[in-house]
Amino acid sequence: MRQLLLAIVFALTCASASAQIAYIPNQNDNNMSVINTATNSVVSTVAVGEQPYGVAVSPDGARVYITNYNRRTVSVINTLTMTMVATVSVGNRPIGIAMRPDGARAYVANFASLAGNSVSVIDTASNSVVATVPVGQGPSGVSVTPDGARVYVSNIGGDSVSVIETSTNTVIDTVPVGTDPFSVSTSPNGARVYVANYNGNSVSVIDTASNSVVATVGVGLNPYGVAFSPNGTRAYVTNYNGNSVSVIDTTIATPSVVATVAVGIGPVGLSVSPDGSRLYVTNAGDGTLSGTVSVIDTTTAIPTVIATIGVGRYPQAVGNFIGPVPPATPVSTLSQWAMILLGLILAGGAAVMIHQRRGSHPVM
Repeated sequence: MRQLLLAIVFALTCASASAQIAYIPNQNDNNMSVINTATNSVVSTVAVGEQPYGVAVSPDGARVYITNYNRRTVSVINTLTMTMVATVSVGNRPIGIAMRPDGARAYVANFASLAGNSVSVIDTASNSVVATVPVGQGPSGVSVTPDGARVYVSNIGGDSVSVIETSTNTVIDTVPVGTDPFSVSTSPNGARVYVANYNGNSVSVIDTASNSVVATVGVGLNPYGVAFSPNGTRAYVTNYNGNSVSVIDTTIATPSVVATVAVGIGPVGLSVSPDGSRLYVTNAGDGTLSGTVSVIDTTTAIPTVIATIGVGRYPQAVGNFIGPVPPATPVSTLSQWAMILLGLILAGGAAVMIHQRRGSHPVM
């Protein structure tokens, strides 16, 4: 009953035709802030593992996968009940995680695996590791191509990107890039992979047809995360020690920075809303005080921060942390309404008004 009530409240809070949810791991609080992007407010906080770092959302929004850097695990969250439903053991110091487009597999970069630098392949149906792929030194970022055929892994200790063929779970190529590549992102059409080189202050542009670097773009100080707009015309890069986001025009022959947006202290993770109108950036701060999320309006001539959301301490959110509102549990019969009302009364609820409109969820 309690989980059903929580699910209904969560669905009501986030109900909107265009609503999306942002999931922000707070590394120094061992929890995850849940943001309703329609209101830019935190609607829930969920306990996860120790030092949560990377995040991936299933295509249907029903599950969130969080890497726990200090526990060699991945927490699996049911997004309707906001409870942890599984813990998957992976390699040592997991950082980045990415989902295959069909949601059947999740790929985890194990930064310092006891069995060697590797990527764990998780079967999301059974929440178990079905393969371990050796890659370069210090794997950190992960990105899957839109067709699900390849996985690109940035190796921060090896100044390279490993290319994994998903049908065989083997490395088929290694691409030299800039200094200390931390994050990686694939363009929506799959033609390019952008790599944020942390100590190179640059982004390497990989042509996926040849798996070679075809351009290098200078950005801000210590680029950390990278993400594309849904139409692929822009790439956004967080500059950790520059307290900014670089905006790259990807449509020109030589991609270049066309805008720089000031954000909070220590920006790390970033994700773009499905319609491309908003960019969410996690600001880690100094780790002792609560961090923030900057919300950038990307539709203006000069992208502008329009909101700042307070979250937990040292938010990371490496990966795509925005997903759809989870499918809600239908509530349709009078007996179910009666059970919900009784549960609310027994839970000590005050005045409660429930009505049904076109078979929708209850409104409280």
